[in-house]
Amino acid sequence: MNICFFNSKRAWGGGEKWHFDMASALLGKGYRVVLIAGIQSDLMMKARTANIPCYPVKVTNISFLNIIKVLKLVRFFRQQKYETIIINLSADLKLAGISAKMAGIRNIIYRRGSAIPVRNTLFNRFLFHRIITGIIANSDETKRTILQNNSKLFPRENMITLYNGVNLEALDSQPVIKMFDRKENEVVIGNAGRLVHQKGQRYLVELASILNREGIDFRIVVAGNGPLEPQLKQMALQAGVQNRITFLGFVVNIKAFMEYVDIFVLTSLWEGFGYVLIEAMACRKPVVAFNTSSNPEIIVQNETGYLVGLKNMEEMAAMVDKLIKDRPLREAMGQKGRKRVEEAFDIKVSQSRFESFLRNL
Repeated sequence: MNICFFNSKRAWGGGEKWHFDMASALLGKGYRVVLIAGIQSDLMMKARTANIPCYPVKVTNISFLNIIKVLKLVRFFRQQKYETIIINLSADLKLAGISAKMAGIRNIIYRRGSAIPVRNTLFNRFLFHRIITGIIANSDETKRTILQNNSKLFPRENMITLYNGVNLEALDSQPVIKMFDRKENEVVIGNAGRLVHQKGQRYLVELASILNREGIDFRIVVAGNGPLEPQLKQMALQAGVQNRITFLGFVVNIKAFMEYVDIFVLTSLWEGFGYVLIEAMACRKPVVAFNTSSNPEIIVQNETGYLVGLKNMEEMAAMVDKLIKDRPLREAMGQKGRKRVEEAFDIKVSQSRFESFLRNL
């Protein structure tokens, strides 16, 4: 099978990791795989390092209106004789999807990783009716939101939920290095993600304020960078909890980060699939998150962690406080979280389901 993965996003995220992992797996099994990625993107750099055949591309939201770019892509697709193309972004869908259709590619798969409803526009109806032949959703919640505004937008039987898997062998083999100094009796609360509105790190400041008010010995460590970092630091300063929150910047070795964490808290307002929750559970950490989007598909309430009301910081603080005061409970939840990842979210399970999906095409 001749497969093209198309993802022009420059930054690295869950969708890019999925494309990289699946392309690598299929290449290792003898499939003919090509990855088309954004110029100077993280995905492109990683693909080259892993010896995945790849081509650079630059895509904007209106690239599909550039007839020269469309025709060049059509010619390229015809030359390569792809049978299947898997597209990740809406901008890519417009350009690569239309070009693939013109080139006669049989299977045009849209992988959607955002649990945000698809707008019921005339152009979207054209794309979903005339261009896309199959959809991969990264969670049941994402799949639900695709049809939220139009139940007839796309046939349900041609949609599949395929969770992002974690490579447990690779994660376990990462070296444990010192990330920061911690006090002897200090309980460390971890959070990881881009410092943007969606990830809700502003609620960590509120969480710190509540816990600080209760006289609890804790520290919150945040892995990630983004445009809101100055604003978040200012908020912590104004709330008087600047000494309780440490911003580490982008962290490559997630295992080393998790080794220093006792409790993992996710404050995202929405998630297509909370991959970092899987990583925390794989590292045997109890997790606390808002009861929203795909989080209930990952966390087993009262077993691997706690789901709390959206933006309900008093409830979140109460659950975190409960875990802070009960180390055996933290350890028990952590063990159950690891077992759940092994059974449901191991990358081998995801890759096997993906390969079956391709064969059924």
